[in-house]
Amino acid sequence: MEGRNRKIWIALIALAGLITTIKLAFIYYDANFNPYALSSFCSVNDFIDCDGIAKTSHSQFFGVPLALWGMFLYAFIFLMLCADKLKARLKIFEVFKNPLDYIAALGILSFAISILLLLVSLFEIKKLCVLCMLTYILNLAIALAAADFRNGGFMRVFRNSVIDFIDGVKRYKAAFIAAVIAAALLLAYTGTSYVLAPQVKRAADFKEFVEAKMNKYKVSGNILGAQNPEVIVDVYSDYKCPICYAHNIMIHKLAKELKNIRVIHHNLPLDMECNKYLQREFHNGSCLAAKYELAAEIQDKAWDMNDILFQYRPSSENEILKLSKIAGFDVERLEKDANSSEVAQKLKSEIDEAYKTGLEGTPVTVIDKETVVGIKPYKDFKGWFVKKGAK
Repeated sequence: MEGRNRKIWIALIALAGLITTIKLAFIYYDANFNPYALSSFCSVNDFIDCDGIAKTSHSQFFGVPLALWGMFLYAFIFLMLCADKLKARLKIFEVFKNPLDYIAALGILSFAISILLLLVSLFEIKKLCVLCMLTYILNLAIALAAADFRNGGFMRVFRNSVIDFIDGVKRYKAAFIAAVIAAALLLAYTGTSYVLAPQVKRAADFKEFVEAKMNKYKVSGNILGAQNPEVIVDVYSDYKCPICYAHNIMIHKLAKELKNIRVIHHNLPLDMECNKYLQREFHNGSCLAAKYELAAEIQDKAWDMNDILFQYRPSSENEILKLSKIAGFDVERLEKDANSSEVAQKLKSEIDEAYKTGLEGTPVTVIDKETVVGIKPYKDFKGWFVKKGAK
């Protein structure tokens, strides 16, 4: 491929990459900063989900979105394509002796990184971003278009790139050191402030509770908190709700650290078996779990059952009974109570009361008629409790 034709092809491929990464940057922004944004066109289902990947901590590096790193890559490629013309105006561009080699080296390195990102996407996040996949292919295409396979191929590309880099650092040592310090300071800021990566901050805020294997703050009996409380905290949860697990541990920790509160648990199962307000199924089996929590209350072991249901997440009545027997329940009485009309009526009343007050999801925390849906960072939750009179 002639040098001019190669540059044209590289420019076209880099332009496609730049447009793609700009779109990915918009998707990243909407996913993490715009609560009113609609799903993007490339969020098709639970697997093909650009938005879902953008919300994870893997969508950034040193606090900078991967989309911005990609934009920088393609912008630098355009700069290298113009390096020969810029040499006449800016002396520093004389260090770029083999621009196409640098482009090829960056292309192949970016493709190698892309493969790692693809593995993380498939095996850890378990989602796929089709626009990200497009950039991976474009990175390889740039590497293949820029490399001169008739004159050493990638071996020559990397050799020249390293030699020229070392030579450039020697010639402009002060400028190189200044650039490295500036980049390090910028990345230190973005990597610690999370100004561009709020999802990383969220992950750090909730890590203790989301990754906990067990609830180390668990209690036994029907009371969580003070015997004579000054602040009543009403909690609504669903035992099949994923974030309710973290919320439950958070609430237990608050009840341990704050001495004048009591937590009152209410069941709000999003299961059509007992919840007549639902239009479609959400958490199949949560009605059964709720009934056993209410039945455990009769044995003065409501929070014991709460811990069993959240920690082990039993999928059947038999599993609940086996775990309850180990925990010291009277399982015959427990089974009888869980399937009684009294417990069914109490569960119905809890659900009716929740919907009457406008609650339709979980988890929910209510203090003095002020409602928080979902979970907050622990320090924010604690601050809210203290503002409401907790000590």
